[in-house]
Amino acid sequence: MIDNNRVVEALRNVKDPKTGGDIISHRMVEDFKVEGDNISFSIVLKSNDADLKSSLNFACMEEIAKVYPQANVHIHLKINATDDDANTVLPQVKNIIAIASGKGGVGKSTISVNLAVSLANLGYKVGLIDADLYGPSIPTMMGLTGQRPKVELLYGKHKIIPLQAHGVHVISVGFIVEPEQAVVLRGPRLGGLLRQFIQDCLWPDLDYLLIDLPPGTGDIQLTLVQTVPVTGALMVTTPQEVAVIDAVKAMNMFLLPNVNVPILGVVENMSWFTPAELPENKYYIFGKGGGRKLASVSNTEMVAQIPIIQSVREGGDAGVPVSAQSNSALKPLFEEMAQNVLKQLAVRHDLYEPTRIVKVQG
Repeated sequence: MIDNNRVVEALRNVKDPKTGGDIISHRMVEDFKVEGDNISFSIVLKSNDADLKSSLNFACMEEIAKVYPQANVHIHLKINATDDDANTVLPQVKNIIAIASGKGGVGKSTISVNLAVSLANLGYKVGLIDADLYGPSIPTMMGLTGQRPKVELLYGKHKIIPLQAHGVHVISVGFIVEPEQAVVLRGPRLGGLLRQFIQDCLWPDLDYLLIDLPPGTGDIQLTLVQTVPVTGALMVTTPQEVAVIDAVKAMNMFLLPNVNVPILGVVENMSWFTPAELPENKYYIFGKGGGRKLASVSNTEMVAQIPIIQSVREGGDAGVPVSAQSNSALKPLFEEMAQNVLKQLAVRHDLYEPTRIVKVQG
């Protein structure tokens, strides 16, 4: 007599090829039925990959045979993809958000880290890709310097397991190279590294995957929009005119007709300086109005103004972002930023169709 529960427990040893989690917990098994020595069920996949279908089929049969070698197993593989442009690369990720800037030094990584941690604090499942491959600062900011991700062999392919810190799943080139090592890579290799972070990592089910891009409009940005459907882009600038001019160029890349990634909002960083001993004082070191100007040009909202405060820099250097510090005066400000981004995402989903992967023109 075949026990349904023993079969289900056996199937828990079969892993989802995208996330590394078991197929039972990920609700990939449907129409389960046992009649005598006959076991039948369906496995639901979100992409049509012949190699994976075959591997999953044999893995299920192998696990069941360990407990019931006499069983006749019948497996039906169902593909649950809506169209050709569905997110088949990361089907377990609901929203992919690019965090971009026109120039370096505007604090884009600081915004990325604190947005990721704030979203995690709000109870969401969050991932963070450090795609600033020439200057990976996320390992330092997240307190992960010197750590190395594990690699798992899954269905004949090597998969990277992202590290975790402050409730966020993180991957960075900084986990692979030594901190003082120069990253000397040409465009195609840079693109290949980003694709590896996207396709060859075992990302769990995520509500939000944030991608911290390098400044400007280069190979990394192009590779990103050709690899996954980016839900929206968040632009980071400082108030000064030169930062805004460059940010407009970076923003316009996302708005190109063949790219068509909506702009979720603008974060104005370094809006003013407030010394700790004079908390009511504001010194506008980089001028005023840059964030609102960029938001106006992009027909979107300014989701946050972040002042220059010493504790932000200290938290980043110490590997404990201010969003992870319960006593930080800036923690509520970053949480408000996260809430505003969520509102903009809701508007984006109401107004626009899902983003499609950019097709390469031959």
